[in-house]
Amino acid sequence: MELTVLPLLAERRQDRFDVFEALLETLEKNDVKLQEGDVLVISTKYISNSQGRIVDLSKIKTSQEGLEISKKYQLKPEIAEIIIRESDKIFGGIGGFVITSADNIMAPNAGIDKSNAKKGKAILYPQNPYLISEQIRRKIFLKMSIHVGVILVDSRLMPARIGTSGVAVACAGIEPVLDMRAKKDLDGNPLKVTFQAVVDNIATIANYKMGEGGESKPFAIVRNSEAKLTDRKINPSEMAISPDQCVYVRGLANAP
Repeated sequence: MELTVLPLLAERRQDRFDVFEALLETLEKNDVKLQEGDVLVISTKYISNSQGRIVDLSKIKTSQEGLEISKKYQLKPEIAEIIIRESDKIFGGIGGFVITSADNIMAPNAGIDKSNAKKGKAILYPQNPYLISEQIRRKIFLKMSIHVGVILVDSRLMPARIGTSGVAVACAGIEPVLDMRAKKDLDGNPLKVTFQAVVDNIATIANYKMGEGGESKPFAIVRNSEAKLTDRKINPSEMAISPDQCVYVRGLANAP
């Protein structure tokens, strides 16, 4: 059967709210039902909004380190301070952008986003994204008696490419990668290092339909993806490698 993506138009919410209840309301308003084997993709910004992960920049007190980062990378002091608080490691950057890592996620400016937020405020990455994904998956099963995968998606810049694509920040109920090692290519050569990033690929497909601007489509249902669903708990380490193993990070660090 053909893969189908169903983006769902949802009411915009500003204060803390229950994502699962919002999902049920959105499904009803869009006259859509989840089915066995579906993959539900949810915007990380929507999750962050539900958790109240929105900061008022005017209330941020900047540390000395924040002032130094601000000056070095030409950032507003309050933005630089949040970047420090949200990051595990800062790799470097250019004017206006700092490349960071937090919870195995590499992103410019620690994933902080001022789009789809009121003036003077910024949205942070959600807290405990894997736990949230698993809780939503279980609630769907208890309410509807169906097994679905859940992916939390964010948009991300790819190295040396124009525009954004989707990336899975967390997932539940779906095998995140497909190990293709020892399988053969068209010429019969065994693959030695290849893994297929299943959830990232699905995240990108969904993100394309969900939009990047004012579409207000924080949910998307990906149907007939052929992805393997699972009841086991997904470990974040299954979807990421440490920066010192990343070919981009290592390659740039060894640049002449």
